Amino acid sequence: MPMPMQISLDEVLSMLLARVDSLALNDENNKTKFNVIARVLYKKGLLTDQEILDSVVEEHRMLKELGLIAAEPPEEMAQAIADSLLQWIKGDVAALKKSMEDYEKKLQEYASQETRKPSIAVASSNVLQQLDKMGGPKPGGKLIL
Repeated sequence: MPMPMQISLDEVLSMLLARVDSLALNDENNKTKFNVIARVLYKKGLLTDQEILDSVVEEHRMLKELGLIAAEPPEEMAQAIADSLLQWIKGDVAALKKSMEDYEKKLQEYASQETRKPSIAVASSNVLQQLDKMGGPKPGGKLIL
């Protein structure tokens, strides 16, 4: 009977990370191909702004019917999605930079809001015992800060 092959945790993690890197590169490659093909079709007049919007709405209708999303997005959200796609297809660098800056500002605002929220930290029993010993004998329970 052959011996089972043993793989260390480091080897498994290395293989998984290599696979994730490969998938990320493949995803970027597919995005580039899509952008190039869409730009060609758009410049030749074979793809219009309205067709992009209609396709976004159709995609969400299909996802809803398949049960993958709960509801179709409102019209203004579908328009925003179509506009975002069109920015890439048209190669509108100024609009892309602005939307990236707006997104970064929103992330920073969210991060600052998260840091201002009160938090509850739970200490391990060892830490609580050490704090009890440092504080001396007190009637009652554990230290709460």
